[in-house]
This record gives sequence, C-alpha cells and structure tokens, in this order.
Amino acid sequence: MRTTVGIIGAGPAGLLLARLLHNAGVDSVVLESRDRAYVERRQRAGILEQGTVDVLRAAGAGARMDREGLRHDGIELRFDRRRHRVDFPALTGGRSVMVYAQTEVCKDLIALQLAEGGPLLFEAEALAVEDAGTDVPRVRFRHEGREDVLECEYVVGCDGFWGVARKAIPAELTQVFERTYPFGWLGILADVPPSHDELVYARHDRGFALLSMRSPSVSRLYLQVPDGTDAEAWSDEAIWDELERRFETADDWRLERGPITQKSVTPMRSYVHEPMRHGRLFLAGDAAHIVPPTGAKGLNLAVGDVVTFARALAHQRETGSPELLDTYSETCLRRIWQAERFSYDMTTLLHRPPGATGFEDRLQLARLDRIASSRAAETDLAEAYTGLPFG
Repeated sequence: MRTTVGIIGAGPAGLLLARLLHNAGVDSVVLESRDRAYVERRQRAGILEQGTVDVLRAAGAGARMDREGLRHDGIELRFDRRRHRVDFPALTGGRSVMVYAQTEVCKDLIALQLAEGGPLLFEAEALAVEDAGTDVPRVRFRHEGREDVLECEYVVGCDGFWGVARKAIPAELTQVFERTYPFGWLGILADVPPSHDELVYARHDRGFALLSMRSPSVSRLYLQVPDGTDAEAWSDEAIWDELERRFETADDWRLERGPITQKSVTPMRSYVHEPMRHGRLFLAGDAAHIVPPTGAKGLNLAVGDVVTFARALAHQRETGSPELLDTYSETCLRRIWQAERFSYDMTTLLHRPPGATGFEDRLQLARLDRIASSRAAETDLAEAYTGLPFG
C-alpha cells in the first residue's frame, strides 16, 4: 500500500487528522489496532476547549456535537464549604467549553471517514515504523492475519503512550520529562441527572472531588484516592457518601444519587517526550505527552498537534517551504508546556497529597481565595481552561 500520510491510531487525533487532510485534498490511510466497537466505546475525555469545538465545526464534524453537546460557560470551585463560579465568557472575550464525550467525537469522525475519506483499517496492528529518517518512511503492520507495508511520504503517530511510533525515534536524540503523583482518580458513571449544571472542582481536607457529566441524564464523578486503589474495593454507598462529604457547602445544595454503571481508577502522571519529530515521523497526542486530567487538556492537546501538522503540510504544498514541518516539534511544545503547567497547577491546587502539613493546606486555601478575589488570577485560569491558541 502507498499513501501520502500514514496515520497510526484511530483515536480522536488520528481521525481528526484524516478529516483535515481529506478536506485539504491530501490522501491518507489510518491504521487502528482495535475493532470499531472498542474505539467507539473507549471512555476518555469529555471537555472540549473552544478551539477544539471550532476545529470540529470547520472540519464538518460538529453537527451532532452542536445538537447534543452541553455548552458550559464556567466552572465552580468549592473549598472551605464555599462556592465560587468562574465565568469564562466574561473573562475571555466570549470563549466557553463543550461537554461532549471522546466516544461521541470518535463516532462522528469514523462515520465521516468511512463515508468520504480514505482507508480506515480496524484491527490493523502497527508493528514498526521504518526508515523514518528517509523520504519514504514505512509502517509495517498486520491486518487480517498477514503482514503488509504502508509506504508513505509522512507518518503521524497518534497511537498513544504504548504505541510503536515513539520507539522509532533514536534514544540518543530524545529527552523525557515526567512526574508521577501519589494518588489517582476513582471515576464513576451514574444514571442520574447531574447535581449541578456546570463542572464542580472541590478541594477538601479528605481529598479532591469532581462533579462532571456525560449528558443531562448521566453523571460522571471522581474522587481522589491513593495510588494503586482497587475500584471494586469501594462499595457504591461508600462512593456516594464520600462524594457527599467532599462536595459539602454552607448552603442547601444537595448531591443526587443514582445507580452506578461503571467505576474505574485512573493513575495521574505528567509526561513529555522531546522531540516530537524525527525525519518524516511526527508524534501527536499521548504518543508524545500526557497530562493529569485535572485541567481537561489531554484530548485538546492532541487536537492542537494534528491541526499544527495539517497546517504545516498545507504550507509545504502551497509554498514548497518545509519551514513549518521542520518547526513542528517546537511549535507544539510551546503549547504543550503551558498545558502541562496549567494541569500541574490545577492538580496541586486541588489535591491533598499524602502527609500534607497544615502549612500546605493553608497555601492551597490561599491560592483558591486568590482566584476567588482577583480578576487577574481568575482570568489566567479561565484563559487556560478554555484553551490557548493553536500554533
């Protein structure tokens, strides 16, 4: 097989890139190791930045999102039994976010790709990226029981942290920056309408909690738990009791309970791989960087990566200049490190680490009070949460 851009991975990054390239008249082939059903039910992020929403609309993939997604104009911070709302449009010149699950983004993009785009091969396992430093990189893959080779002009690895793309960058050329956190998130899906119409981020002496949602009838909630926690060790009643404690306020707000349909524990880490490009191989999304979910940046960073690549390739085709492709890594990393900074700030602001002292508790409360009392501090949070510009 031969194509212009070989894309490894049919998550939102790989699928969106295929759509952007199709709209620009560039052919591509997408290789995905899992089957379609798995990709369309893989639970991940649910918050889309303003820029991500705009890109999906411009790509022709925003119709169902606009019908079924939930626009949010703010978040609520809870601490010391107090409630403070951060008004995004008032602080950012009109920007907001959209609650629309990654599973739904993938469904929309898969339908478009199969109807209008180039080949999308499910259960096609990428085995290796070869000759990345040449003008004809290759992806060796297995599909329908036999090995094949995809010859490309460019390869984009959207295959996540455990994928093969990153391994094709020589170790002597790379730097890795990472931090692991001594806690994780116990997350649940529950068949109950959300108890608040916007996300609630709660800092409590017992640990962090987040009230989120997937739809007007399905709630998504999280509890900070020690690293290595087994989700099944928590009964449904214990989860609701703990959520109730951590969301406690001084007014009459109440948490609504309902049947829990799913529970799992997500570990927390920060990770950046530099560079994100080697020859004609480009990394995007979790293949190159991971953020703790506190800032809702993971999917949105991946979108920024593929938008940057698509623009750079279009520039090269229009002008003959490889300048933007050559600076792909540097361009993406500027935005990535700002998102890493924001995600780290939100994580350390709201989570209580094991063995935290009274001094550290007071500092967290002081930082939250600063956001609640300073328009400048509040604006910094709102600008980062709704998304920094791409490119």
